[in-house]
Amino acid sequence: MEVEQLGKLDQIVVGTKQTKRHLLKSKVDKVYIAQDAEKNVTEEIIDMCNEKKIEIIYIDRMKELGRMCNIDVNAAVVAVLK
Repeated sequence: MEVEQLGKLDQIVVGTKQTKRHLLKSKVDKVYIAQDAEKNVTEEIIDMCNEKKIEIIYIDRMKELGRMCNIDVNAAVVAVLK
């Protein structure tokens, strides 16, 4: 999947809380993380993804990740669901 197509997917969740909830249910295919997000926000998600061997794709800026999801706010974490 091309990164630019992220916003066209029906099965995405935006934010650390929603991503964590779906990671705990093992319903996540891959995770996008903004590199400029605060580490205390993303650290637990990164650890969970590594533990579950879920692919992490890093995006340079939170603003860019939000734009890719067709939302008007910055996004630190986005999960693509199975």
